[in-house]
Amino acid sequence: MTNDVTKPTILFTAFEPSGDDHASIVIAELKARYPDVRICAWGGRKMEKAGAEVIERTGDAAVMGMPGLDKIREHKKINVRIEEWIKENPVTVHVPVDSPAANFPVCAITKAHGAKVTHMVAPQLWAWGSWRIRKLRRLTDHVMCVLPFEEEWFGSRGVKATYVGHPLFEKPLDVDGLDEQISDWQSGDQRIAILPGSRPSELKKNFPLLLGAYIKIKGEHPEMRGVIAVTRAEIESELRENAKDHGLDWPESLELVVANTDAVVRWCTLALVVSGTVTLQIARQHRPMVIVYKIGRMSWNLVGRWVIKSSFITLPNILAGREIVPELVPSFLGVDPIAQRATELLEDRGKYDLQVCELQRVTDMFAGMNAAVGAADIIARYAGLEPVESGSESRLDGEGEEADCDAGVAGAVGD
Repeated sequence: MTNDVTKPTILFTAFEPSGDDHASIVIAELKARYPDVRICAWGGRKMEKAGAEVIERTGDAAVMGMPGLDKIREHKKINVRIEEWIKENPVTVHVPVDSPAANFPVCAITKAHGAKVTHMVAPQLWAWGSWRIRKLRRLTDHVMCVLPFEEEWFGSRGVKATYVGHPLFEKPLDVDGLDEQISDWQSGDQRIAILPGSRPSELKKNFPLLLGAYIKIKGEHPEMRGVIAVTRAEIESELRENAKDHGLDWPESLELVVANTDAVVRWCTLALVVSGTVTLQIARQHRPMVIVYKIGRMSWNLVGRWVIKSSFITLPNILAGREIVPELVPSFLGVDPIAQRATELLEDRGKYDLQVCELQRVTDMFAGMNAAVGAADIIARYAGLEPVESGSESRLDGEGEEADCDAGVAGAVGD
């Protein structure tokens, strides 16, 4: 049955777990304002819980970088199904969430069928692939930016853009609740969090590096304890098999926590993390970190070093405009550099406190913004919906550990 074209239909498309996270808060805001609006999605469980009618589940096996042939074929089949669905369900506004490689073909389909396209999470063209700006201009009506500098960058290149804030900073953390959750976790002065990513390819490449670094650091600090944060329970068996394949023993001191990253970050004193949005989740609580991403040396030399244009690759350093966090990207040299940089932070209080303060300055950039409200305002306008006052509150400051940053930075610089 064809949908009633007098009522707007909003379609979200997200193809990885972070997209499910980001889209869900906007869907919840739109549903709170307009309970009867039809919101459909190719997306995940969080989007469905927020009120979207999920047509197909996506995102559990996302890839980063250049997708393989199987993934390309899979997305082509998804695109065919999306177009067939749109023929029976006219879409007023399409909201592609991140994943530009997967979403650009969908945007072409929805634009061809008369939908307005409002991107949630700007494609990171400022970092690599800036030539795609022409494609973005052709395939979008508005870009909702989640990083402070992006509005000016896209606007100066002819793309209508608005900085709405970052979804990670949507609501203040329930610090008391987190403290209660971790009250019976392993204790000790040195507590390491390992965050190996969510994509299968990330886990396979990077987890042996992070686990190897943890083992090496623990050899010098026997009292150290560790927790691995993963997004799904079934990942544990994959990680254990991966460790075994690389000849790595799983230390008794290393536990695993599922779908509770904020609690893991709250618990830790230092994080070993794969580069990605999760680095901002760690920065939000001002926890020092070492960031890693393994890329093959040949791939980097042939492609990566020529394609990536930004001075830094990881988000905290990009936002700061300088290296405030050790950034081992690309990582070629095994576990030793990771362990070395982590040990420096554990043993040098000046360096540790300096990073805490720098992360605090970075997260202050997001103060007072509410991504769900800002994005919902834009989407509603393109959908022709009457303005409705939001009941959401903007994020509050004061998250994470506070520090005397002026004194800390001065002391660290003077060392």
